[in-house]
Amino acid sequence: MDLIRGPFCAKVLVLGGTGFIGSGLVAHLATQGHSIILPTRRELHARHLITLPEVDAVEADVHDEATLTRLMAGVDAVINLVGVLHSRRGARGSDYGPDFARAHVELPRKVVAACGRAGVHRYLHMSALGASPTGPSMYQRSKAAGEAAALSNPALAVTIFRPSVVFGEGDNFLNLFARLQRRLPIIMLGGADARFQPVYVEDVVQAYTNALEDRHTVGRVIELVGPKVYTLRELVRLAGRYSGHPRPVIGLPPALARLQAWFLEHAPGGPVMSRDNLDSMRVDNVASPGTVPMPTAPEDVAPFYLGDQATPTGYDHVRHIHHRA
Repeated sequence: MDLIRGPFCAKVLVLGGTGFIGSGLVAHLATQGHSIILPTRRELHARHLITLPEVDAVEADVHDEATLTRLMAGVDAVINLVGVLHSRRGARGSDYGPDFARAHVELPRKVVAACGRAGVHRYLHMSALGASPTGPSMYQRSKAAGEAAALSNPALAVTIFRPSVVFGEGDNFLNLFARLQRRLPIIMLGGADARFQPVYVEDVVQAYTNALEDRHTVGRVIELVGPKVYTLRELVRLAGRYSGHPRPVIGLPPALARLQAWFLEHAPGGPVMSRDNLDSMRVDNVASPGTVPMPTAPEDVAPFYLGDQATPTGYDHVRHIHHRA
């Protein structure tokens, strides 16, 4: 039996839909005629989306199993974008800390169980490029455990996405390095030679939208990457150049990089970077051989949103660059 028939207008529950990637996805799905259930801890977090006619924002705790089941009533598909970049350290011998466990492992288990109770047959799951049970970081190991949880019910039609670092207007990646270069005369950088294949947020949004209607994505783990590979040093320089504040970038040796990460991990207001982030960079964040990259590179859009006189960008602009319909 075909689990997906397209084109169609679905009722979709989007978890983590008020964040950077989720906001773009929710808005795009709504414009395509899909009806969105958008749970949020506080309705204020969804204020930029609740004016869309097809979006129903609901204050809810998605970690509560009964609430999850209730939210799935009448739903055709669930999209889970929930993720965190930092976690407290776990107990000695644990694979990952409690914050990673809650967001990346326990929540997918609850989602899969709730899908079974509610009769939902389609699940799109956000993982991360580099997810591995033997990865050097807690983040990577927890993402791998989350994938296993997502695939634990063979009756559920699951697609897993593994994006590289995601850039675009409102990101906390290139924008972070642009802000730092506005404030600092020099950038001291741990993991400067780590390699990334960054992917544009609107390309990620389009991949999710397409997968809702494409039965051929069921059971697949799809890597989402852009067309170019960069070192972290190159990306920092790119952010400085497009923001109009280029600074010298000095790579730190491993011992100093780890010390820097420790200080940034304990920065007031929350971690800017952590030792676990540094551990993740021990493995190149690039696609597996044979992966077809998404079309948009940072050079295509970053000049429009990083500068002091930033011009709002959108998917229409990028489609024009690549002559896409």
